[in-house]
Amino acid sequence: MAKVRRITAVDIGGTHVRFAPAELRAGERPILGQPVVLRTAEFAGLTSAWQSYLRHGQTRLEDPSTEAVSVCFAGPVRGQTLKATNSHWLIQRDRVAEELGVSQIHLMNDFGAMAYGVSQLSGDELEPICGEQGGPAADPLADGVTTVIGPGTGLGVAILIRRHGRLMVLETEGGHIDFAPLDEMESKIVSQLREQFLRVSVERIVSGPGLNHLAHAIARIERRKIQPLDDPELWAQALDPDPEDDLPALALQRFCRAYGAVAGDLALAHGASRVVLVGGLSNRLAPTLRQEPFFRQFCAKGRYQSDMAKIPVMVASHDQLGLLGAAAGFAAEAEISGGPSS
Repeated sequence: MAKVRRITAVDIGGTHVRFAPAELRAGERPILGQPVVLRTAEFAGLTSAWQSYLRHGQTRLEDPSTEAVSVCFAGPVRGQTLKATNSHWLIQRDRVAEELGVSQIHLMNDFGAMAYGVSQLSGDELEPICGEQGGPAADPLADGVTTVIGPGTGLGVAILIRRHGRLMVLETEGGHIDFAPLDEMESKIVSQLREQFLRVSVERIVSGPGLNHLAHAIARIERRKIQPLDDPELWAQALDPDPEDDLPALALQRFCRAYGAVAGDLALAHGASRVVLVGGLSNRLAPTLRQEPFFRQFCAKGRYQSDMAKIPVMVASHDQLGLLGAAAGFAAEAEISGGPSS
């Protein structure tokens, strides 16, 4: 990789697509320029959003940063046709560089990018949630396994591994494992959701839309009336409860319990040394997640309860972690192979 290289980082989510120029220097953290954030639903796909970015960002194709693009994508990155899990966007791997008018493109899963982003963070960008803090396991640069997880339009999961100074990122679809109810109420909630979804994955509950799924399921179980609210309105009410309507707050309690349980299950399965929660929703929820229900369910793993209680859980406070990770993933691939794959 050249001593200094400029690329464009792109973070495609279910709700927003983000673009930013990035400057890469060997052995250093990528430097991001001013991001442009667009709504995914307003564009037919990446090509039209890219053209809008060039206009918004006042960036021309002649700019060096637009010669190479690193794209992280909310969906599996395999085969020729990439389909977003929670939006209508498709990317044709063999045509996308030509459609964008760029010479080089690197495609990766969005939570692979999140994990690469976590690998670049300093200690003050990781805020404690629970578990043992301050020891070697809480050091983001220490050897070990980090489970990276975050709810948004769906639930993303990745694994970051450090061994003897080497870094490896494993992209996963951990958000699509089955949800396992842990008490009678959760069993009733799953039964309600099965009337709507044949299969109840963890992201049906632990995601932005999951709060609405929980609220409606609880309302049916308890024979309550429910005020129809879109996801942002329900989240606003859950985080600032109305004394006359406790349903959003009850749904949020269930959400946090489920988030803790799922994060703990994945950390246990991954053999994690630490867990990093990522994304805007995790940051908004941080004060609530520091309360007892999240940690109790995170640790509730039978014979492994005492081991789970030692795992530091932190939230990444970087506000453009996906873009940072897209740039860092491009740089890592260049160092490993001599140049990112297209």
